[in-house]
Amino acid sequence: MTESTANRPWLGAYPEGVPADIDVAQYPSLVHLMEESFQKNAARTAYSFMGKDVTFGLTDSLSQAFAAYLQGLGLVKGDRVAIMMPNVPQYPVVVAGILRAGFVVVNVNPLYTARELEHQLKDSGAKAIVIIENFASTLQQCIGNTPVKHVVLAAMGDMLGLLKGAIVNYVVRNVKKMVPTFSLPQAVRFNEAVARGTRGSLKRPDIKADDVAVLQYTGGTTGVSKGAVLLHRNVIANVLQSEAWNDPVMRKVPAGEQPTSVCALPLYHIFAFTVNMMLSMRTGGKTILIPNPRDLPAVLKELSKHTFHSFPAVNTLFNGLANHPDFGSVNWSNLKVSVGGGMAVQGAVAKLWLDKTGCPICEGYGLSETSPSASCNPTTSTEYSGTIGVPLPNTWMKCLDDDGNEVPLGQPGEIAIKGPQVMAGYWQRPDETAKVMTADGFFKTGDIGVMDERGYFKIVDRKKDMVLVSGFNVYPNEVEDVVAQLDGVMECAVVGVPDDKSGEAVKLVIVKKDPALSEEQVRAYCKANLTGYKQPRVIEFRTELPKTPVGKILRRELRDKK
Repeated sequence: MTESTANRPWLGAYPEGVPADIDVAQYPSLVHLMEESFQKNAARTAYSFMGKDVTFGLTDSLSQAFAAYLQGLGLVKGDRVAIMMPNVPQYPVVVAGILRAGFVVVNVNPLYTARELEHQLKDSGAKAIVIIENFASTLQQCIGNTPVKHVVLAAMGDMLGLLKGAIVNYVVRNVKKMVPTFSLPQAVRFNEAVARGTRGSLKRPDIKADDVAVLQYTGGTTGVSKGAVLLHRNVIANVLQSEAWNDPVMRKVPAGEQPTSVCALPLYHIFAFTVNMMLSMRTGGKTILIPNPRDLPAVLKELSKHTFHSFPAVNTLFNGLANHPDFGSVNWSNLKVSVGGGMAVQGAVAKLWLDKTGCPICEGYGLSETSPSASCNPTTSTEYSGTIGVPLPNTWMKCLDDDGNEVPLGQPGEIAIKGPQVMAGYWQRPDETAKVMTADGFFKTGDIGVMDERGYFKIVDRKKDMVLVSGFNVYPNEVEDVVAQLDGVMECAVVGVPDDKSGEAVKLVIVKKDPALSEEQVRAYCKANLTGYKQPRVIEFRTELPKTPVGKILRRELRDKK
């Protein structure tokens, strides 16, 4: 970066010891970062899951075997492998295996419908998928329309040992009935894949910093989900930036105590992928894997067994936990950093969390396209700022007008970000990439913000009509495209409305073609075609939609009329 420090007023807000710039080229690839950690921390616990500890050494050997298995399928360097699992210890093993074999990770939301899954598998060109059996029936519905040739089936108990694993699998399958019937005759079980790989050998590919590591799918303004291409160096940079940012408080972890983070956010989400899994890999930290963060009693019961220092989460989770009657069963006194991301942190939630834990929520900001962290409040903050903080080391941010010119200080403009964590572009969509990248290398976020004289940024609006539900992007066009195909719908529009729990919720307005169309029919159809957070919370029927003279639907008017 050539810009002078004078152009970075935010450096004055940096806590002591956080550098303006760090060496983000320390590792040639994520594989080098992981293998260094495997060797250095072999005997340490890497993951804790349902009472079972998995060491770095075991993660190393299992991932090496899994990498050899994948290579044995005949895949070649750069091929894409999808992962569709909740937070189970197989996830980091599979990620490490895919990357060590020279392939590309495609993170998939395990709650996707068959329609959503089919799009992502086709768009990414994934040749293999690792999927937990709970969602195998979804894959069965669409696999014939995708390039997937190889399926590895995981189960909740795979890594819990023979007896406990068998009990957990029995309960999941037969008592809780969480595994719908499916038929995937070609599928190989995860433990069998590892056993086959153990008998094979891993050919070490030459992996470079500019090779693709991850395709991270994000909603499309055009209604089509796009893959943000994250290179090895993008994710490495964000891991090192996050480490430097957390250091002023994490260095207070007592000597001899292993730094431990809570991973309640799903690993398919880039926030947990980078800031939980990869950052803990770099620091030799322990990660407590939470498979279902919506089960608050189970989350608190698990946390009551651990000493932990770092807790990245979204506003809804902080709020749900802080208001839960079992909150006091957990020892929060060792918590050094609570990072709020994915959605705006509400002032009332931040205050309650600080009152109850003594650890402030540091709100940050990022996107799939930025691996994800771009800015954050200083981890040494003691009060809620209501901002998204300041740009991280090596990162530049500015606010632009519609012509791409920087706006004066304090004026609203589209936030644009430049830094080593910014994606290479959208997968096979140069047209979409061109729309968001400026000539001087800044990524235009679509969020409208203001910067104050200290370099703190605040989001004030959104340029795009995106709805942000509990940290997940919902693009109105995608929901509208799906609903428009329902018989009985003449036209429809989607907007976001404020929601106490999720920040925003989806509101669907329909003009009927068939007077008999009911709200129940619409809800059932949406449930079959859209994952949970995209489904409308509010459904309204109208005789017409507000439009401009040229016929464009005025979403803002629908938003204003609650």
